[in-house]
Amino acid sequence: MIFNHKMETMPKEELEKLQLEGLKKTLEKIKSSNSIFKEKYKDINPQDIKTLDDIKQIPILEKDELRKAYPFKHITVDSEKWYRMHMSSGTTGTPIINAMTKNDIEQWSEIMARCYYSAGVTNKDRVQITPSFGLFNGGFGFHYGAEKVGAFIIPAGAGRSRLQLKFIEELGTTALCAIASYPLRLMEVAREIDFDFKKTQLKTAILGAETWSDELRVRIEEEMGVDTYDIIGMTETGGVGMGIDCEAKKGIHIWEDHYIVEIVDPETMEVVEDGKEGEMLITTLTREGLPLLRYRTRDITKIISKDKCDCGRTHLRVDRLKGRTDDMFKVKGVNFYPSQIESILMKYKNLTPYYNIVLEKVKGKGSMTIVTERKNGFKTEELDRLGNELYDFLGFHCNIQIVPEGTIERPAGKAVRVVDKRNK
Repeated sequence: MIFNHKMETMPKEELEKLQLEGLKKTLEKIKSSNSIFKEKYKDINPQDIKTLDDIKQIPILEKDELRKAYPFKHITVDSEKWYRMHMSSGTTGTPIINAMTKNDIEQWSEIMARCYYSAGVTNKDRVQITPSFGLFNGGFGFHYGAEKVGAFIIPAGAGRSRLQLKFIEELGTTALCAIASYPLRLMEVAREIDFDFKKTQLKTAILGAETWSDELRVRIEEEMGVDTYDIIGMTETGGVGMGIDCEAKKGIHIWEDHYIVEIVDPETMEVVEDGKEGEMLITTLTREGLPLLRYRTRDITKIISKDKCDCGRTHLRVDRLKGRTDDMFKVKGVNFYPSQIESILMKYKNLTPYYNIVLEKVKGKGSMTIVTERKNGFKTEELDRLGNELYDFLGFHCNIQIVPEGTIERPAGKAVRVVDKRNK
């Protein structure tokens, strides 16, 4: 597969023809394989799929179904065609393995190259990759895409923040790839050693793997002097790179010649109208090892537009991910996502980007404490204003604990936002 930049501006009618063809091929691929899911689709024939709307005939695929197929019962190609694997974290149960073929790796490189181009990264850039190179897909995905683009690659891997800053300064890094919370640690270490990002050549940060608010985005861009891009993807769908926002910052483009997006009501599983929030389902159109039909990603978003974007790309745009259905918490009858709390906290410049939402039971009743770090100068009136804003959003008073900067643990991987003690 050769990278074709023109695919990003393909007319919608041509995209839909490709999607219909890919949908039929994906269904046939599973039905004619040794995957345990051939039984799931035994009563559906590819020739019965006449339009894209007929996708609704296909049953939804749950994450637990993939877990039960561990390790390889869900893979549709023979083992001699397996080229490499990546695996979900398994933090909430049995992990899911995606065994990839050589063509899968090429498809991954293709969509990641598009993501780099969307972020303005070309063969003239020096790309520093900070996600780990291992079972987590991030490091390799960023690497494959940078190779396809022809950029100079600095495969730094995870951790060693002082060394990361040293590389940024001395190696002339122009683009940083990271999980969304890692710039917070880099910014903190930079302040400790009087490192000034704005005196470097760094101009772009491509961030993903976690939900992060618009307010946090502003803080990162201001302190690091970069333009940020929100990239999405998951192990099951083929890794990072399924979509990214562009310079217009009007939603995340999902590459429709490789994926079909549906937004459904998480309770009824019925497709909702464009613009209405719901859970994202993904159907893969070009994956070989692990093709997916109507897979529940658990990500909450909405379709912003299917019209041509100001950037010229024709692939649909979804809103930045609000959270996951299993990230939503209910306290005193109120449902909320951690990202919504973050949006409020990040309005206060004298609070650090580190916080914990502690949920527990006090005398048999639900209690919530927000622990957040202060910088010098956080005043009593700001605390009062913060309390009022949180009350206006939640509809109940929560405890607010302001602690000195550096109190909250800095994890090596994804940020820990919620500490749930209710069942302990």
